[in-house]
Amino acid sequence: MSPSHCRNSRATRRLVRAFTLVELLVVVAIVAVLASLLLPTLARAKGAAGKSRCLSNLRQQGLAWALYLGDGSGRFPDRRDLKTDQPGGYRPWSGWPSSSDPRSGWAWVVLRGHLDEARAFRCPAVESGPLARVDAVVQTALREGVDGGEARTHHWMWRFDRFEDPVPDDNFWGRTVEGAVEALRRADNPVAGRPDGASSVELAVDPYFPSTIPSVPSELRGMSSHVGGRNRLMLDGHVEHLRDPRTR
Repeated sequence: MSPSHCRNSRATRRLVRAFTLVELLVVVAIVAVLASLLLPTLARAKGAAGKSRCLSNLRQQGLAWALYLGDGSGRFPDRRDLKTDQPGGYRPWSGWPSSSDPRSGWAWVVLRGHLDEARAFRCPAVESGPLARVDAVVQTALREGVDGGEARTHHWMWRFDRFEDPVPDDNFWGRTVEGAVEALRRADNPVAGRPDGASSVELAVDPYFPSTIPSVPSELRGMSSHVGGRNRLMLDGHVEHLRDPRTR
């Protein structure tokens, strides 16, 4: 076999092994289609994992409250002083919530003897989800100094959102669980309604910004820690995820 014939054979094999431009474009298109199919699935899986971690943290808060109530007089603490002592003071924002401060840094200060660490007061999705990309930090991430250290809390507690004296009927400062339910019925709060019992009263919830409230800043409207709803700890200690059409 002549040298020229060998060279031609090698060149032919190289041509056979090479991809044409059309073939490369087809491969790129296939990869793009696969990515478009897989990315939403991965995003949903990440969201579900964050929701589960948040529910677990709320469950730990519920257990800590049960221990606190069992160790004392069966009453929630009256620490309205801690509302004005939170970093930045009471309600350090101009948007929604417009008339109260539901941040729960005060609860970590009260419950730290019943919880191993402050992580139970954190919602992982706040720092990695949609709220991390908008101007919601002051309403959702509260840094509370404890014994020279610092704990970051995220969850809201609407029934401990004010500090007036006397305690408003829709706040639970110093009340028993039964007294809190009865007071909330008296208050006839249009948001909380008239609960049947402790199982239908929110104790803690991850942050959300309803699309139906005009005072919510436009960049936050409809935003929540978890897509399409929110996790919540109920007054009887159980946790659940609530689908909320006011969030996206």
